[in-house]
Amino acid sequence: MLGEYRIEGRRASEIAASVERGVGTGALEPGRLLPPLRELATELGVNPNTVAAAYRTLRERGVIETDGRRGSRVRPRPATTARGSIRVEAPPGVRDVSDGNPDPDLLPRLDEALAEVARRYAEAPGVYGQAPVDAEFAGLARAAFDADGVPAGPVGVASGSLDAIERVLAARLRPGDAVAVEDPGWGSLLDLVPALGLRPVPVALDDDGPLPGEVERAIVRDGARAVIVTDRAQNPTGACVTRERARQLREVLAARPGVLLVEDDHGHGIVAQPLHPLAGVTDHWVLVRSVAKAYGPDLRIAAFTGDAETVDRVLGRQRLGPGWVSRLLQRTVAHLWTTGALDPDRVARSYGARRDGLVRALARRGVEAHGRGGMNVWVPVADETGAVTALLAAGWAVAPGARFRLATGPAVRLTVSRLAPRDIEPLAEAVARAAGPAQARSYG
Repeated sequence: MLGEYRIEGRRASEIAASVERGVGTGALEPGRLLPPLRELATELGVNPNTVAAAYRTLRERGVIETDGRRGSRVRPRPATTARGSIRVEAPPGVRDVSDGNPDPDLLPRLDEALAEVARRYAEAPGVYGQAPVDAEFAGLARAAFDADGVPAGPVGVASGSLDAIERVLAARLRPGDAVAVEDPGWGSLLDLVPALGLRPVPVALDDDGPLPGEVERAIVRDGARAVIVTDRAQNPTGACVTRERARQLREVLAARPGVLLVEDDHGHGIVAQPLHPLAGVTDHWVLVRSVAKAYGPDLRIAAFTGDAETVDRVLGRQRLGPGWVSRLLQRTVAHLWTTGALDPDRVARSYGARRDGLVRALARRGVEAHGRGGMNVWVPVADETGAVTALLAAGWAVAPGARFRLATGPAVRLTVSRLAPRDIEPLAEAVARAAGPAQARSYG
């Protein structure tokens, strides 16, 4: 089972360290099946509980994953290996359409907001013991949730969407639990789930969001205890959950009220499509909204709401760590909201014109492409490495699909946020030459 490598140790910590050494040296390669608990306990002459404790430690560290009767295996890829490292650096003279950043020209200026917040801070500096969530920020965030039909719930603040999602998963799940994730999906999230010792279960999607049958399969067959859904401008495909798809997904989830639902609405403020929330059909749920895409990534603010118990758990644990997200940043965002510093319709039109223009240009060339909302276009290709290389030679750096997928086929992602109208046709022509024949299909 383990080939030449021999696991050693008498204590749980020693056994865990022995497995980690094997993984680190490559002697235990990704996917390698570890011995069953009792078998290894007999071989080492220890109590099976000792081996169980060692395996539990390894799961918590993201070294191995356990899949019920199928046993424990070395993780397919190290939890510390970021998918963001799977990228192509754009050399001089090559246009970079891979980074996923918003258009700087569409971000609001911060001068007035920062100056006003600084003035107010001079009058009443922040101190220990104050409420972690600024009252004005919370009120504005809750009003926006209400306007979009998100069920009532307390408001929390995190340092971006990923921070909020990590805190929610850690608050409600245990290492080894399965989590249904979109495939293709946000690369950082696909790294985060296994890094927490959780087991990602890929769920296929189309332009309308996750496929209901796939979500049901992930819960019923694969035992997913949590489901993560991107409501709008899904990264990397641009999928947006429609009213009908939301109805279907709510139906699936309502039959499994014990499942944790996490919704990511990072597209708030940059998309024209309305929100169709799933929240409220399960006992425990959270909906997260980051300001990164609309107001600037460096603000590092995400508002979230959910059932009272889950939000209380997250905020309680947050108090024992960072304590709170800077109230200066919260007040800066609140000022941007109240002064109308951003015109969401203008931003959505701008991204939509570029995104839809590229999708149409590719369609005219017979190339399948997806991008219903947001700033990205997803293009399935026959040979991912070949397509990335060919596009680089043609003067375009794109994101390899490997950053965003688990089981789905090869593709590339293009970010349209810095494209000018004159760029659309040349880019589409280059992609068409590089993509090769690709059959029309859903993403899964």
